[in-house]
Amino acid sequence: MSKTIFDYSVPERSAVSLPPREIDGELANIISPKFLRKSPARLPELSELDVMRHYIQLSHKNHFIEKGLYPLGSCTMKYNPKIHEQLVRHSCFNNIHPYQHLHTLQGSLEILYELQKDLAEISGMAQVTLQPVAGAQGEFTGIKIIEAYHRAKGNSHKKKIILPDSAHGTNPASCALVGYEVVEIKSNSHGRIDLERLKEVIDDEVAGFMLTNPNTLGLFENQIEDIAALIHSVDGLVYMDGANLNALMGIVQPGKIGFDVMHFNLHKTFSTPHGGGGPGCGPVGVVDKLVPYLPVPMISKNEDGYFFDYSHENTSIGKVHTFYGNFAVMLRAYIYIRMMGPDGLRNASENAILNANYLMKLLEPYFHIEHREACMHEFVADGTWQKKENGISTLDIAKRLLDKGYHAPTVYFPLIVPEALMIEPTETESKESIDSFAQAMIEIAQECKSTPEILNEAPLTTPVRRVDDVRAVKVLDLKHEIKN
Repeated sequence: MSKTIFDYSVPERSAVSLPPREIDGELANIISPKFLRKSPARLPELSELDVMRHYIQLSHKNHFIEKGLYPLGSCTMKYNPKIHEQLVRHSCFNNIHPYQHLHTLQGSLEILYELQKDLAEISGMAQVTLQPVAGAQGEFTGIKIIEAYHRAKGNSHKKKIILPDSAHGTNPASCALVGYEVVEIKSNSHGRIDLERLKEVIDDEVAGFMLTNPNTLGLFENQIEDIAALIHSVDGLVYMDGANLNALMGIVQPGKIGFDVMHFNLHKTFSTPHGGGGPGCGPVGVVDKLVPYLPVPMISKNEDGYFFDYSHENTSIGKVHTFYGNFAVMLRAYIYIRMMGPDGLRNASENAILNANYLMKLLEPYFHIEHREACMHEFVADGTWQKKENGISTLDIAKRLLDKGYHAPTVYFPLIVPEALMIEPTETESKESIDSFAQAMIEIAQECKSTPEILNEAPLTTPVRRVDDVRAVKVLDLKHEIKN
């Protein structure tokens, strides 16, 4: 087991010398004596060099995009240009505060205003709110907008949202959270919406239809205009989960092919960091008839400049986040969009599609792939051959990839594919890095036949070996004991 920072501690060694600080005067009267230490905190004693070496060593035991390909399907873990990080840390942005007067925030508000317009243009929507701070919160916001639309029309009978069995797990959760009944329909043999089944479940109670496009199988839902016509025929609305927009930028505008509302994942599509659980940003775009229900405030502009606009507060669903969302994430996305331009965004999508199809062809002889037609930015292989012939699970394959120096793809999702391996190389990977990843996967496929016991025990070279998953659940112990 790796040593902790306390294990390197040497008495009286220090990185910096500070004079002792006594709590006295007014501060002593504020803090209750029961909260004051009776003895100094037991902190590690090390030189600055010791500390730096320890944490740099730890960082390299983790996996990150600068270290190697990160093929998580549906997560778009692509390289984030470092100029974004440099610009977002500029004092002009770092030192602002949400309670400042508007006239001191005009530059930042202009960026948000222009980002709203850019996202509207990319998506073909009328207007966009930037408030939601995650894709899931964007979903919730979008479904609340659908609810507000029906409420305003007196559609009290609208109780259902339809979605496919390939949907992201947050989709049914968002619908249920708003209070809708979720109706799931099975995909057809081509991995897309079954139109005949959809016709069977559509009735006057349908409030909307929720669809990821491209879907989680990496396939474009090419019947979307027919689907939209069916849903609109009962005064329903069509929602697009925009998690996979990076396959459509500059090629398809969702608002022009039948979608009424959608969320974006700025932290995926527009190249902002989202490892470690955040930060995220999930703006929502809507067509004209849904604009009155967008959250307040919007960022607007008049002859006096940019301002927070509450003019439609009587119809709005209200605020969905304190202040105005994750500004630093929006700033990175704005920089990315302006650096890329229309042609660059389209090129990014085209390269994402090219890389995914190239990798799929490399792996076709070694892994079962149910849908072998041209995919979009990702594809779903599976480990059913390895499971049937050698008793090796997808989890075993994922663990063995760690020994090869790669993070695993998304596994066991979508749920409709047994032993799923959902793979997205993204547009930022070179042919050489994709070839190297493919070779690692091919080696593992061969090991499944020649030395399956290795996969049963993998990973073999990582700091933490395979854990007993069952015991970990039953015996939850999160405490690290510090030796004296």
